[in-house]
Order: sequence, then C-alpha cells, then structure tokens
Amino acid sequence: MKDVVEYLVRSVVDTPEAIRVEEGRSRDGTVYYVAVANGEKGRLIGRQGRVIESIRVLVRAFSRGRTTVEVR
Repeated sequence: MKDVVEYLVRSVVDTPEAIRVEEGRSRDGTVYYVAVANGEKGRLIGRQGRVIESIRVLVRAFSRGRTTVEVR
C-alpha cells in the first residue's frame, strides 16, 4: 500500500525525489504520512483540499479498510 501512496503523490508533485512516505498505526487504522519538498505542499493539498482528498479516497478504496493519508 505504501507503494500506491508514493505513486499517487509522485504523479502530483514536481520534485518526486523529495518524497518520503512513512507508515504508522492509529486506533482508527493505518496512516501514511507523506512529506514533500517545501514548495510542493500546496500542490499536494490542492485547492480546498481536493487533491489530497482524492488521494485518500483512492487509497481507502484500494486498501478496502481503515487507511488514510496525512501530509506533513
């Protein structure tokens, strides 16, 4: 699943080599923390959060469970 998150984030940002994806656990399920270059955070979030929300929907559908993506 980490590879899917990384693939989706790489397709959005301009500097894919600066991406870091870490997997964590919470009481609600698995959380993937995504860190990008300083200027790329806004591009990943998108206007009104549309891009990151779309990534979250795809990851939840692909994992069939309690999984989310957070931007650091």
